[in-house]
Amino acid sequence: MTRPVFVCPAAALERPGVVLLDGDEGRHAARVRRLAVGEAVDLTDGAGRRGTGVVASVGAASLEVAVATITVEPEPSPRLVVVQALPKGDRAEQAVELLSEVGADTVVPWAAHRCVTRWEGERGAKALARWRAHAREAGKQARRARHLTVAEPVGLEGVAQLLGAATVGLVLHEEADAALAVALPRIAAACAAAPATVVLVVGPEGGIDDAERARLAAVADEVRLGPSVLRTSTAGGVAAALVLGATGRWTTERHYGE
Repeated sequence: MTRPVFVCPAAALERPGVVLLDGDEGRHAARVRRLAVGEAVDLTDGAGRRGTGVVASVGAASLEVAVATITVEPEPSPRLVVVQALPKGDRAEQAVELLSEVGADTVVPWAAHRCVTRWEGERGAKALARWRAHAREAGKQARRARHLTVAEPVGLEGVAQLLGAATVGLVLHEEADAALAVALPRIAAACAAAPATVVLVVGPEGGIDDAERARLAAVADEVRLGPSVLRTSTAGGVAAALVLGATGRWTTERHYGE
């Protein structure tokens, strides 16, 4: 049986021993999952530290876990950063969940010119909090020790700076001459020496406008995914899967439950 995963503070996973799981995570474990004494569980701080143990006791809204082993997963290479233009409606959460499940390391919200959605003031703060909450829950579902990080939103110049500093910078565009599938061997070769970073830009439903395209093309390569045009909420996940597979991340990383 696959061990359920819960998040706890990093300080609780410094060494093996009994860890109290309370708050929202404890209530979910005790009341929703109805875990019993002796059941195996994983605890993680979401930043690479993972404890494996068994339930030692169960309370009304909390439980104690006897953590037997603690491991710390190293920083991955290449790191995959996805700059995601703001999708509309619930497609934003779909994009974040897919990127988390696939294995991207960071997602950066981008208010591109043609984005229908706008993050302003309190609305923006709430939207950012929702992205982070979805990344956390998707990380648990995907059994990740290192959860997808949701960065602060950036503008066009922020995107250009990220691309310029990357080992490999890629901008998805349906009119690009080069196909991502063809470019994968070159990307893998560029990322062979660690540490490396790939930054991948996903535009909005209305597309990257001409001014944005020109600015980003000055610091990165344009690539297309295939003969069909994907939604902005799925394009990033598909491209991320191709890159992570080509660079060895999908063949060398250990996953929960193995």
